[in-house]
Amino acid sequence: MDWDVYKVRGTVFMLQTVVAGEPIVLLKAAPAGALSLRTARADITLGCHMNKQHWITLQPDGGLDAAFVDELVTESYLLVVENMSQTQQPVDPATFGQRS
Repeated sequence: MDWDVYKVRGTVFMLQTVVAGEPIVLLKAAPAGALSLRTARADITLGCHMNKQHWITLQPDGGLDAAFVDELVTESYLLVVENMSQTQQPVDPATFGQRS
């Protein structure tokens, strides 16, 4: 199985691969948010091969809206950035996406 790995400053925030001919995406998530997403949606499951509390898997059934997936990817990215020292952060997670 080949994995596409997406990192920010050397830390993984997204993984992508193909399982049984279908693409899956793994994203970092806050534990409470991950649990809420998994409870509410059948197409979001435990993080395959990752810490089940901090990672989610987006299933390939086509039911996930592209804008929603974009939101989840951005949240994953910002979760990783928030844990970096301020000098390492490529963006300010508190103001990311806001217009000045």
